[in-house]
Amino acid sequence: QVQLVESGGGLVQPGGSLRLACAASGFDFSSYAMNWHRQAPGKERELVAAITRAGDSTIYADSVKGRFTMSRDNAEKIVHLQMNDVSPEDAAVYYCQAVNGLSKYWGQGTQVTVSS
Repeated sequence: QVQLVESGGGLVQPGGSLRLACAASGFDFSSYAMNWHRQAPGKERELVAAITRAGDSTIYADSVKGRFTMSRDNAEKIVHLQMNDVSPEDAAVYYCQAVNGLSKYWGQGTQVTVSS
């Protein structure tokens, strides 16, 4: 049974930090590129960050570049999204996604709320 389980969301103050995690099981994790997406109320889901299967390359949306860092541990089958200097515009539900060609899996999402 394929599972992607996000955790680490919650309430954070503007300028603060949060670290999201996505734990994978039920598939060959190291064969999948991993993405973090987010969706704010009334907005389309957008790609925030992506990492290659080996974890040797990452890309980021312009809106988070320099503030967010994505990493993965293939032995632990987990990816992280380190969010620094968070702004109200970062408030959203964050989803992790596993991709290998046409094979794609989604997690259930974790809510990030930004408020002072």
